[in-house]
Amino acid sequence: QDQLVESGGGSVQAGGSLRLSCAASGRTFSSYALGWFRQAPGKEREFVSAINWAGNTVDYADSVQDRFTISRDNAKNTVYLQMNSLKPEDTAVYYCAASYGVVKEAKNYIYWGRGTQVTVSS
Repeated sequence: QDQLVESGGGSVQAGGSLRLSCAASGRTFSSYALGWFRQAPGKEREFVSAINWAGNTVDYADSVQDRFTISRDNAKNTVYLQMNSLKPEDTAVYYCAASYGVVKEAKNYIYWGRGTQVTVSS
């Protein structure tokens, strides 16, 4: 069964850091772009970051630029999201997803994980 499983979420104070991981299983996702989305209560799911299959093309939402870093290890079938200088507005469920390209629209992502909660307190 093809699936993506996120981990690394938790609770942290503002200014702190977390590193999210997304492990793929069932198929090799090395040929897919991988992205991170988040959804806060009462809000729509929004794009956070994405990385292409080779790891040499990345994109970030303006709200996380210069604070978050996406990376991937195809040998481990895993994508990471290093989140620094966290703010209370970063609080959300974070989802990993796979697509054919580095795109921001959720509708273009084919496979989705179940999400991991990130809570940032002030």
